Amino acid sequence: MKNLTFGIIALSSLAGLLLVEGASSGGGQAPNIRRPAVAGSFYPADPKELGTMLDGFLSKAAPPPLENIVALVAPHAGYPYSGPVAAYSYALLKGRKFDRVVVIAPSHYEAFGFSSVYDGAAYATPFGQVPVDQAFAAKLAKASPLIKLSAAGHTPSADHLEHALEVQLPFLQRVLGQFQLVPVIMGDQSYDACRALGVALAKLVPGTNTLIVASSDLSHYHTYDEAVRLDHKTLKAIEEYDYFDLSRNLELRVWEACGGGPIVATMIAAERLGATEAKLLHYANAGDVTGDRSRVVGYGAVAFVKAAGGAKSDRAPFSLTSAEKDALLRIARKSVETAVREGKTYECSTGGLEALAQERGAFVTLTKNGQLRGCIGYVAPLKPLYLTVRDVARMAALRDTRFRPVTTSELADLQYEISVLSPLRRVMDIQEIRVGQHGLLIHTRSHEGLLLPQVATDQKWDRATFLEQTCYKAGLSGRAWQDADADLFRFTALVFGERRPVEALIPLDLFRNPRAWPSPPAPGSPSPTAAPF
Repeated sequence: MKNLTFGIIALSSLAGLLLVEGASSGGGQAPNIRRPAVAGSFYPADPKELGTMLDGFLSKAAPPPLENIVALVAPHAGYPYSGPVAAYSYALLKGRKFDRVVVIAPSHYEAFGFSSVYDGAAYATPFGQVPVDQAFAAKLAKASPLIKLSAAGHTPSADHLEHALEVQLPFLQRVLGQFQLVPVIMGDQSYDACRALGVALAKLVPGTNTLIVASSDLSHYHTYDEAVRLDHKTLKAIEEYDYFDLSRNLELRVWEACGGGPIVATMIAAERLGATEAKLLHYANAGDVTGDRSRVVGYGAVAFVKAAGGAKSDRAPFSLTSAEKDALLRIARKSVETAVREGKTYECSTGGLEALAQERGAFVTLTKNGQLRGCIGYVAPLKPLYLTVRDVARMAALRDTRFRPVTTSELADLQYEISVLSPLRRVMDIQEIRVGQHGLLIHTRSHEGLLLPQVATDQKWDRATFLEQTCYKAGLSGRAWQDADADLFRFTALVFGERRPVEALIPLDLFRNPRAWPSPPAPGSPSPTAAPF
């Protein structure tokens, strides 16, 4: 199986297509037109052949009927491999009209630290030119220092055949006909870069007939079964609309998507434009096409829509049986005891309990005689739950920097509490926050802080105080959640263990004095979050 991702065929006859027009004509400067770089390799260069191929893909795609489409995700490999999946996204557009399409793609070859909005006049394909909406592009580039008008990432060369944006255009031309294009290539796919682009689009799009498309493949070069396993973690986070943890896990390379940044930026924009649901339309990988399951690339098609009746309520809460809770508490205890007594990692398993193999964020809280003795957790679903509990329990005992490490003499006096976290959802209205049910996480470019749901209940806080204390936890002012550059997320937690009087557990000066809390890990760090809850 060759060239699954790119499908590149070196064709010397295409050399002239790799240049961007800019030569003088008749004494004037011709407009910059980005010529196709991968026509004849990723997809047919002949318009008739290309149309026949696309029509075949579109006729076989059967996405569910959806209204109020705000944005799409489509893969960008060679059409023989990813075209049947991409067609599920584009088949939704049949009979619809969009005046403008913003296509966001990753940079595969060129490194630059911003989102590059093409500064030329048009993108060309075998079907003809797609004009760039230069006025919109200019406004978008002015919205943030992390967005620039530029040819970076757009201009192909003989050895850098950037394809991720280009391959979306023939599909769009086939189903929409005429439209204006805003081509964006992300050189920086960090969460803050994604947020800057998503927020900027959300401010510029309202009142216009605009579609947003994220261009992304999923995992690369794993076996078929491993690719399916990895890809459905990414797709699950998208369906749960947890773009914050999605971004984190992509940066940590726990999950994979070469256009993960474009997906996150699109989710942020779509959410602020009223999208309330992410619908997985189709998934497949290259092994489904070639039959070779040894080394495949994954592809997914997703639609973001405004659901009838507005935002959906939280999904059914995660639950565990008494046996599953007891198993996790045993793992936490054995992990701490093994680490303290032997300096080793406790070897454990799910014991046949399938729920413990689900990947979930979780915290373990240790108390001694009603006093906090350590608490550390993972917010994102980095590992299976039983391994997360094992690891954060050990770290709560030995690596919570507010306390000396737990000693052997203390083991018999420790009590354990486990909090299993739900996916994160951004708070759209503070009235959504239910004290005692929701935990809060606040994020800015330089600060982050989290408080678990039980803190507000145990401290008898109201919603305003809970918001204020979450900000203090991050080292911010009490009203920082109102700042334009702050994201406030809510989550629920399944909490179990031996309960104790928390009024005696947490000295209130820890809440009042954010400097008393450990610093959050640096962006991109796999370190856990240390917190009293």
